[in-house]
Amino acid sequence: MGSLLQMGRCKQALVLCLSASVMSFFIHHYCTTEEDTDKCVPQQIRALPSTSPRQPNCICQGNGVFELKDHLPKDQYDDIVKRRAEEYKKHHIRTSSSLALHAAKRQIYKVTLSVSSGVLAIEALGEGDKEGQGEQEITVQSTSLSDLNNLLGRMTYTSTVYRMRTGDLAHFTFEHHEAVFPIVIQQPSVPVLYDIGNDINSRVTIVTKTFLRYTELQVLISSIRTYYKDIKIIIADDSLEPQKVNGPNIEQYIMPPAQGWFAGRNLAVSQVTTKYFIWVDDDFLFTDKTKIENLVEVMEATPELDVVGGSVAGHGQFYFSLVYEEGNGEDGGCLNRNGAVKYQPVPGFPTCSFTSGVVNLFLGRTDAVLKVGFDPRLKRVAHSEFFMDGLGSLLVASCSHVSIDHQPKIENTKYSSFQNQQSKDIEDKLAHHFFKNHLK
Repeated sequence: MGSLLQMGRCKQALVLCLSASVMSFFIHHYCTTEEDTDKCVPQQIRALPSTSPRQPNCICQGNGVFELKDHLPKDQYDDIVKRRAEEYKKHHIRTSSSLALHAAKRQIYKVTLSVSSGVLAIEALGEGDKEGQGEQEITVQSTSLSDLNNLLGRMTYTSTVYRMRTGDLAHFTFEHHEAVFPIVIQQPSVPVLYDIGNDINSRVTIVTKTFLRYTELQVLISSIRTYYKDIKIIIADDSLEPQKVNGPNIEQYIMPPAQGWFAGRNLAVSQVTTKYFIWVDDDFLFTDKTKIENLVEVMEATPELDVVGGSVAGHGQFYFSLVYEEGNGEDGGCLNRNGAVKYQPVPGFPTCSFTSGVVNLFLGRTDAVLKVGFDPRLKRVAHSEFFMDGLGSLLVASCSHVSIDHQPKIENTKYSSFQNQQSKDIEDKLAHHFFKNHLK
């Protein structure tokens, strides 16, 4: 919970708290005209959290309706339904919040909410008085704080203009205090849930990119199979003369030659069908300290997390911070990368801390990483750039209790000739960031 000062403007000393993403729980509608508000087509409906009143169940109607639950294997039905409920609960934590008043005991609680581009209503019965149903300003009062919050949790906002994504400003007033916060009006997205099954093989895919290093790749695979005999391995391969990589549960995707580092990452991650993937370089070496389950435990316990990194032997700095300043509209912004900077511990995991970026051993939430992607123009040397593009949208943490080794270096002249950046490569890369990321 955050104070009014964190939420928006305030007039007096603060006694009111609102959740940080308050409008995620508003129900948004579209009406053909401002006057025709009794004939609204729902534009956005989001379920309330378990602590709030339940939304009515939907009814699937029309021709050709499929009841999907009737198509599940009967002997697995209960287990699948249970796993889906657990996944949806975690999905809900990542995407939802609620509106509520927090105040000391009073004889009566009275709040007013007003907007400028839509109308407000409370679609529920409950203890308390409501004035202004279907208007731009609504007042709610009750002698019970819990009843008042019950009504606020059922508040709806009706937009009079259909847009895929737009907004409004809401003014929330309690006594002599006022908060102003944005309302996001958007089409709801369908949840994308992954069935994590009952073991690590159904939760995680190991992903790597290889180029002219088949000896190292085979050593990596052998070390993986020492600890994870059945886990799927996906390989993106842009070698000049590809060689077949054999083995159970290995998928090798051949690319045009020398497409580059991030193009290979994009291809490999795009083929992942599990909830998580773990990225490793093709010259890494799994040890008894490379416990994928430990990273999954952190991610499952913290549903807001998108990427969790480990440490790499011989790599002294395995996390970093990115500090971005927008600057003015003409010159562009500034982006600083600071090594070994972390923000605060991940709750419940003292060896893990939030940060901005991690090294090449990381567990990624598949859907979140795919939304950011890897810039295929970055061919030779690239890593921090992924976290640059994900800054502000990916929540990242680093954990020191999971590590991986590096294989002894093998001299490979041809590989080195591609890996080492030429002066023109560096100039092109900097010019690319100047335009793409609007940096000075």
